[in-house]
Amino acid sequence: MPTTPVSPVVVSPVTPVTPVVVSLPIADRPTSHRFYRDGFSFEPVGEPADDGVPEPLQFALNDGLRLMLVPSGGFGWVIGGRDVARAGHSECLLSVGVRNAAEVDALVERARQAGATVVTRPGQQPWGYAGVIADPDGHLWMVTSEALPG
Repeated sequence: MPTTPVSPVVVSPVTPVTPVVVSLPIADRPTSHRFYRDGFSFEPVGEPADDGVPEPLQFALNDGLRLMLVPSGGFGWVIGGRDVARAGHSECLLSVGVRNAAEVDALVERARQAGATVVTRPGQQPWGYAGVIADPDGHLWMVTSEALPG
């Protein structure tokens, strides 16, 4: 039986029309709102809901990236009934870069004062100067500067 040649499928690159959104489960909207606003100086996006916190709770990190914080119950609904990781169990490490070591130190300290736990004190690493904090829900953030000494 003769076969019909199959044409290759051409896949065009995808160009997002909205910012990429990283979503994290949280325990308490006001606590997370205060932490990211005060600890990282992230600006929330949207109008406040009845609790005074924007709904959905999002922060514009730059023109192409937003952070969305979703209460654990709602997060579980969005991910199709899969288990939401318990606080302190993280499958990813989020990073934010700053200009120099002094800014790493300042951001880690500001985050600590806003409720973060310092996981790794800032210091020189092979890839640059960095420190790691955990937000109030246990999500890990590396604050780094690629500036090497000397």
